Amino acid sequence: GHATLASAFVVFRCLEPGRRIVIFSSKSGPLKVEQQDDQLRMEFPTLEPQSCAPPAELLAGLRRQPREVLRAEKYLAVYDSEDEVRSLRPDFELLKRLDCMGVIVTAPGKEVDFVSRFFAPRVGIPEDPVTGSAHCTLVPYWSKRLGKSQLHALQVSPRGGELFCEQLGDKVIIAGHAVKYLEGTIYL
Repeated sequence: GHATLASAFVVFRCLEPGRRIVIFSSKSGPLKVEQQDDQLRMEFPTLEPQSCAPPAELLAGLRRQPREVLRAEKYLAVYDSEDEVRSLRPDFELLKRLDCMGVIVTAPGKEVDFVSRFFAPRVGIPEDPVTGSAHCTLVPYWSKRLGKSQLHALQVSPRGGELFCEQLGDKVIIAGHAVKYLEGTIYL
């Protein structure tokens, strides 16, 4: 996700400024990035979460009881408030024992539709700053709960990130802003 957006940003801003769509070839198939105004938009498949019985390691690892637990490719733990999500201090050793890549935690947002965090210690990422793949599960969940297809989200990791999402049939559209961080020359 991050590398794809960064590459598209370079194409749109530096290599081909008039271009509005770029399609990259990847192991998982074509990845389409579209520039719309000042945002970059990517299309992903929906990963609809289903209710499940939470494993003991999940509950102990989160150290705070969620209101609801679901699962798609990742566990989804739903809390009542943004403050609960922000204050979580998980036990990463316990979360490593889970039988999936990671855990999404979410709650309604104070100034956005929902907030989230994503923990994946099993694959060496205690907390991911911004996780597009998590939103493939979050967007269908919140779209149904809130009764709307366009959602404004905030991933409240220490670095954080703002996402503009849309449920479009069996697809999730995720949009956001990209900025140039560094420009330079490397001599080989």
